[in-house]
Parts: sequence; structure tokens; C-alpha cells
Amino acid sequence: MITFESLHITGLDEAELGRWIEASWVRARGTRGAWQFDEVDVARIRLIHTLRHEMEIGEPAMPVVLSLLDQLYDLRRNAARLNKALATLPPEARAAILERLET
Repeated sequence: MITFESLHITGLDEAELGRWIEASWVRARGTRGAWQFDEVDVARIRLIHTLRHEMEIGEPAMPVVLSLLDQLYDLRRNAARLNKALATLPPEARAAILERLET
């Protein structure tokens, strides 16, 4: 688990992170001052920080942006699972499915 102190994200203070947690943009274990995060949560914190501070996306737009990104990541995971499943099929079945997808 990773603590707030070990994040080392320039310009991110505990109050701002607290707002993100309260808005359910980030999951944290523990209580304020003793939050702990796993790797996925840290990646999301870094993403939100980039969106807010480098891309200057306003706080009101963040729920929509994060929802769209979550949907995109889900689609990518599902596509990867589908590709993995297709790879297990016999070549004829795989070719038939791919041909069907092109129409």
C-alpha cells in the first residue's frame, strides 16, 4: 500500500486529494491523514492530477471525463479478453468470425 506522503506528486496537497476522495474519483483506504492507496489508485491520482493541472480540465467537467475514460478502459479490457478468446479458436472459426465482423 502507498501512503499520501510517498506519492511525491508536485503540486498535489492533501486537501485537494481529499476532495477527489470525497467526490469518489479516487478510492482510499484508511482515514484522512492515514490514507493508503494501491497501484491502480495511484495511477488514477496521477491521471486526475494531469487532467486538472496540465490539461486544465475544470472540476465540474471531471465526473464526465472520468466516466468516459473508465468506459474506454473497460472497452480496452473487453477487447483484449475477446482477442484472447479468439486466439483459442480453430483458424477456420476465427476467420469466420473476423469475416462476419467486417460486414
